[in-house]
Amino acid sequence: MRLRLSRVALTITAIVVVLGVAIAVGLYNLLKRAEPFTAVTAGCTVSTPTGNLDLGVEQAQVAATIAAVGARRKLPERAIVIAYATAIQESKLSNLDYGDRDSVGVFQQRPSQGWGKPAQLMDPVYATNKFFAALVKVKNYRKLPLEEAAQAVQRSAGGYAYAAHEGDAKILAAAFTGRVPKSVHCRYPPPRTTPTPAPKAQTDEARKQLRRALGDTSIVTQKRGWLVASWSVAHAQKYGLRRVGFNGAAWSADTPRSDEWKADPKAGDSAVELS
Repeated sequence: MRLRLSRVALTITAIVVVLGVAIAVGLYNLLKRAEPFTAVTAGCTVSTPTGNLDLGVEQAQVAATIAAVGARRKLPERAIVIAYATAIQESKLSNLDYGDRDSVGVFQQRPSQGWGKPAQLMDPVYATNKFFAALVKVKNYRKLPLEEAAQAVQRSAGGYAYAAHEGDAKILAAAFTGRVPKSVHCRYPPPRTTPTPAPKAQTDEARKQLRRALGDTSIVTQKRGWLVASWSVAHAQKYGLRRVGFNGAAWSADTPRSDEWKADPKAGDSAVELS
């Protein structure tokens, strides 16, 4: 009798174990399949042949603004690289409302040193214009070591530190200037309501703010088109954009991770499409 009870107990135990494993495997596969939809966090990635960088949304917006202002001023990519390295060192590409003494903004410029009023310096477009205006006055800045050019503008206590960011700055410049197409990818959490194309008022506002930084937004070259497209993707969440299309490719906020440019024959070359 004891032997029969032991065998029954073992059989029941084995069945319970098998069922438990089956349920665990099923739950794992279900959660894994749902991961692209539930694990999305806001952020951007820059991917170029020379390297990749992960950015926060604000960092991507600041990077896009610096490139747009540089393009408006018709500056060489070297100037953009110097600006990026400086901004990374000073604020990690963030628009800070605090800093050493009275320093504020992306470049940690000081009102007391004549850079402008605090409210002006908290505007990345204004702050970037002030930085570039000072940089172009530095003799032979294109040929100087990056840290010397940046220090001539910033006059920081630790000017040597800018050099450490030159590699990352070059990756950002290649992407946000539009020289490397389809290199800026952003992902945003799915909206709580059913996603719809951004209304005209929002796309108009996005274009208005782009003009503040870039000036003329006409697409005269593919490079300029990709600059506009990259700026738009970086600002998509801010202006409710669901799709950005250009040059036979489109980025969509409605894809599982919103981080890839997909082939789209409807995306033309004459304008960057926003919706």
